[in-house]
Amino acid sequence: MAKPRVNIRLPTNLHERLSREADRPGATKAKIVEAALRAWFEPEAAMSQEARLLKRLDAFDLRQAAIEHDLACTYETLAHFILYWLTRTEPIPEGERNAAHALGKRRFDYFIEQVGRKISAPSAREGEPSDY
Repeated sequence: MAKPRVNIRLPTNLHERLSREADRPGATKAKIVEAALRAWFEPEAAMSQEARLLKRLDAFDLRQAAIEHDLACTYETLAHFILYWLTRTEPIPEGERNAAHALGKRRFDYFIEQVGRKISAPSAREGEPSDY
């Protein structure tokens, strides 16, 4: 099957360079123009391995920065919640403190146990979402 024919006009200096390059063994004007068009339409293919790696590292850096921002927001939210809770919670009467401390310790131990279970679960290590 014949390839479609395309006629183009080039500046004189580009035509001279194209003609010089086409005089080399194994090179033709069509091959040179075809390679130039491929590089234009598929810039990824023309990139060196180093350039592709740098592009991926830049994308990774952007994702890492987004994760760090989200984590900073989470910490800030937790800090404000704790500050609000500590400033708005009424103190426990003296006679009820020992029972409240014992209950608080049991609840905290249960909380830590649950967190440990979630962290050590295989789905948490493999990057799958947890079942919260």
